[in-house]
Amino acid sequence: MFGMNVKEIDATQLAQWVEDDGHKLRVIDVRQLEEIAHGTVPKAEALPLHVLPAKVHELDKSEKLIMICRSGARSAQACMFLQQQGFSNVYNLRGGMMGWVQSGFPAYRLG
Repeated sequence: MFGMNVKEIDATQLAQWVEDDGHKLRVIDVRQLEEIAHGTVPKAEALPLHVLPAKVHELDKSEKLIMICRSGARSAQACMFLQQQGFSNVYNLRGGMMGWVQSGFPAYRLG
């Protein structure tokens, strides 16, 4: 789509990045709030996909942004949108939350 390559990481890589306090990153869950209420990855913040265009100015282009959703499809759309806005340090969690849980990692509740 759009001729852009979306960089992907797997659940194990994300878990390592999240645990490393020296690794500056933001994990953004683009699912609906009702979905996020069932659990997400550690340090994730909610920013539903439909809200992203209105909030893009709040994101820092120098930060590493990891986008997640249920299966990886919506977060891939978010990555492509951010790349179109000039963000280059954007990653999609391959398999989304389904891949995260299937890899044996727990889902955390926000707040």
